Amino acid sequence: MGVKGWNIAVLVAIGAIWFCGTTQREKPVVGDSSSSSGRGRVGALETRAAAYPTDTTALRELAQAYLDVHQPGLAVGAIERAAPAVRTEPTVEHLYARALLDQGRSADALAAEKRVLAACADPSIQTPCSTWLIASATRRAEIVDQLVQLGVEDANAHPEASSLAYHNATRQVSLAVYAR
Repeated sequence: MGVKGWNIAVLVAIGAIWFCGTTQREKPVVGDSSSSSGRGRVGALETRAAAYPTDTTALRELAQAYLDVHQPGLAVGAIERAAPAVRTEPTVEHLYARALLDQGRSADALAAEKRVLAACADPSIQTPCSTWLIASATRRAEIVDQLVQLGVEDANAHPEASSLAYHNATRQVSLAVYAR
């Protein structure tokens, strides 16, 4: 191979390195561009939650939006940084339990659901809990309790054990009457 062949080989190698070395844009962590401003629903909710740090509804909607886009860590972070009065509100605590469960922290999720149920049972609570919240928290606490008893911390990592825990928590007993 002559000098001309080596020059072509070097140029091809430089071209391949240049082609492979170009930078690429990373995808956004939370990519939604549903609003006309381009920031999307999550961005608008983040702005609202930052502007009104004591608004329970703003925090709850932001945490739910994070969970909807499969970012439980962001939901946990937002709730943990909230004011204590907002964070301990039962509906926010219920979302916190779901985020913890999605993050693979079953024992912490169970403790959060127990706090929800204790707060809803407290007669001195300012706004009584809805029946939906009580039923949902009770059901989730039973399922998460089964996960914890089976030693499953991350339900997504152990689908068979999660299915067993769900079955154990939701099984119903029926009574058959036999008449002679």
